[in-house]
Amino acid sequence: MKLLISLVLVITATLRVNADWWQSGNFYQIYPRSFRDSDGDGIGDLNGVTEKLQYLKDVGFTAAWLSPIFKSPMADFGYDISDFYKIHPEYGTLEDFENMIKKAKEVGIKIILDFVPNHTSDENEWFKKSVDGDPKYKDYYIWHNGVIDPTTGQRKPPSNWLSAFRYSAWEWNDVRQQYYLHQFAIKQPDLNYRNPAVVEEMKNVMRFWLAKGISGFRIDACPFLFEVELDRNGLYADEPPVTSGCPDPDDYCHLQHIYTNDRPETFDMIYQWRELAESFKKENGSDTKILLTEAYTSFENMMKFYGDGTRKGSYVPFNFDFMGNVNKDSKAVDVVQNVNKWLNAMPKGKDFYPNWVLGNHDNKRLASRFGVERADLLNILLQTLPGNAVTYNGEELAMTDVFISWDQTVDPQACNANPNNFNDYSRDPARTPFQWDASPNAGFTEGSETWLPVAQDYKTKNVLMQERAPHSHLQIFKKLIRLRKEPSMQDINNLSIKAVDNVVIYSRYTQNSDRYVIILNFGKTDQSIDISAHFPTVRRVEVITTSIQSNYNDGEVIDATKFVAKGQVGTVVVQI
Repeated sequence: MKLLISLVLVITATLRVNADWWQSGNFYQIYPRSFRDSDGDGIGDLNGVTEKLQYLKDVGFTAAWLSPIFKSPMADFGYDISDFYKIHPEYGTLEDFENMIKKAKEVGIKIILDFVPNHTSDENEWFKKSVDGDPKYKDYYIWHNGVIDPTTGQRKPPSNWLSAFRYSAWEWNDVRQQYYLHQFAIKQPDLNYRNPAVVEEMKNVMRFWLAKGISGFRIDACPFLFEVELDRNGLYADEPPVTSGCPDPDDYCHLQHIYTNDRPETFDMIYQWRELAESFKKENGSDTKILLTEAYTSFENMMKFYGDGTRKGSYVPFNFDFMGNVNKDSKAVDVVQNVNKWLNAMPKGKDFYPNWVLGNHDNKRLASRFGVERADLLNILLQTLPGNAVTYNGEELAMTDVFISWDQTVDPQACNANPNNFNDYSRDPARTPFQWDASPNAGFTEGSETWLPVAQDYKTKNVLMQERAPHSHLQIFKKLIRLRKEPSMQDINNLSIKAVDNVVIYSRYTQNSDRYVIILNFGKTDQSIDISAHFPTVRRVEVITTSIQSNYNDGEVIDATKFVAKGQVGTVVVQI
């Protein structure tokens, strides 16, 4: 019998030759405000992150991506930046940041920062100077006089463009006597990327933090960077309404965003940032500095973020097509089709890797969307597909959304709604404090209050309890990450995947290495599977890891011709 994968692995022997640190990496998103509070004020901070870096290493993550930590009035919880060069005081100081970087290097975890290039806070000095007409900053933002309504004679916004947070994307400024564009909150004015000074300013921000020792950026809201240019009459064109499905004229979904999203210049900007990252590496002899791009856009546009054939772009264009199409109602055939869709469309070559993501701070938690009973199955899927995996903090524990009442709601996207429908828009339920142990407030803080409520199930669902349990979501997750370091899992071109009834079955195999088979039953009823019918050499298998509610145990040896895939259970086996 082969040794279980849970035994110590010789990592240096399992890595691909010449593989860069980010290739087939595991990226862990930390929402700093909710991860760990070190000073008792009920708000997570950088020292709290530093304190828990060893946990990330112990689980096996490659890198931690931090949601925005820069100085901000917190109108959108850090996505409204008033100073790109300073740390938000609630999160700590620049010295705290430098200590975090030092600790991360000691532990062996890369740090990636959220880069928010589309807009600033209206409390940013750049915007204040732009309002005042300072020659340097006058055109840092999108300003317009508006248009005069021929019927009423009243001035109105330049166009019908809508904010992603509802209502007009234009706001009148009494001082400058013009409208400014804000595609998100009123306090988040859009930067003008048609101004070369803005482009260089934001590149300088990137250089500053790269020099501080980070390993790259996750780039926020990429599709919004550019808008259509003014027409010959100095006007912006109205966007057409959708033909059906969103009748509310104040809702962002009411318009087709053909003039404010996915402009051709956006991709060029991403390619420029890739060139900056590569130049920094070359000039400083550093490790690779990567870019992860966030874009809720068409599949074709997601592919463009990789590059255009002559220039490279994002290292990891987030696979939101997968997140959008794989849901609680998906059948095995849907999952297989969506996996193959990305693999077949992405550029080929050693510099291009697929990625898989099913959760982040803007969406309901994985275990809430799919059901807790499928949490392990989905994590097995993400961790055993070829390429990069992205995990939102808490998904390794199967944390679920927390009900946040209207009175407790702080998310601006929800606050712009009303007490009857706010929960459809709120992102607060997925942003609640991380559950470390069974002490008060889940070990998130020593204080008596938390900025959002802690989940009621924290005493039975937390890191400490799952670390001590012989079989838990976290223990399964740790085995999966160790498994990913096996040679068979490192080759991104060796996937053989198919759907059998409502079961996804695939193999990961490299010559002279072990063959692993993954069986994922997306249905609710048990299915008998003859593994050897799909992989003829596989006659007997050993269970590496499996969902909590599985009918098998880790280490169990099974006749591959008589495998029973229990409903909503995922299992990884190795040929013996």
